[in-house]
Amino acid sequence: MINQLTPQQKAHVLLESLSYIKTFHKQIVVIKYGGNAMINNQLKECVIRDIALLKYIGINPVIVHGGGPEINELMTLYNKKLEFINGLRVTDEETMKITEMVLTGKIAPEIVSLFSNHDIKALGLSGKDGNIINAKQKSEELGLVGEITTINPELILSVIEKGYVPVISPIGIGVNGESYNINADEVAGKVAISLNAKKLILITDVAGVLENHQDPNTVISALNINEAYSYIKKGIIKGGMIPKMFCCLNAVSNGVEKCHIIDGRQFHSILLEVFTDTGIGTMITA
Repeated sequence: MINQLTPQQKAHVLLESLSYIKTFHKQIVVIKYGGNAMINNQLKECVIRDIALLKYIGINPVIVHGGGPEINELMTLYNKKLEFINGLRVTDEETMKITEMVLTGKIAPEIVSLFSNHDIKALGLSGKDGNIINAKQKSEELGLVGEITTINPELILSVIEKGYVPVISPIGIGVNGESYNINADEVAGKVAISLNAKKLILITDVAGVLENHQDPNTVISALNINEAYSYIKKGIIKGGMIPKMFCCLNAVSNGVEKCHIIDGRQFHSILLEVFTDTGIGTMITA
């Protein structure tokens, strides 16, 4: 714990972080916030405090949040059947209304309120606001699940310039004004590209990309594009990690300097990634 460190050790920690503070000052860091870090109250408070610290030292965090468990909970309450195809929620009109209700009506205001507790100004944005996320239907069988066509970053940049932390719900808008449910990882990746972000951080419930799925101590600390495709081909990267990896590969192929898949179940995982030499989780670069 930080309180158990000597004053000299505390000074060393601060000095180690100085070069990173200089590197990321005034830079945009996009954080996909999801998993247990959104459900466990202690982890939730820890993540918000970490992001508040980023803001206070001059970094511009942008949050894209998920909300799958809460959507499941409300759908069960409404006796709606939960149906998924390849990890994507089959979304009819009623499910879409429930999704919007949860994401923009409950989760985003909750995150904004938590930031407010730390005197950080935050603003909840639906992807429909200002046509931030334009989308089209991904497939007929998935219903109102969207595929991003374009990201308009103007409103997000305006919110950042006014000193707020944007908190974005992953909902897109179609050409006729219809709402689309979009995977939050995909939104975070595309938003990071559109904002020319320095980093993209995906908060997950795993330690990172594992060489041996049975052993959490086999985290692969760094991958480039070629290595990542090789691991996918070998079956080392598989299942739910594949879409996260493709999100990162797309981001680093389009100007984002580094992407990180980190374990949100660990306290202060964001700070460990941004401000220490060793980092945490798996880093993906071009």
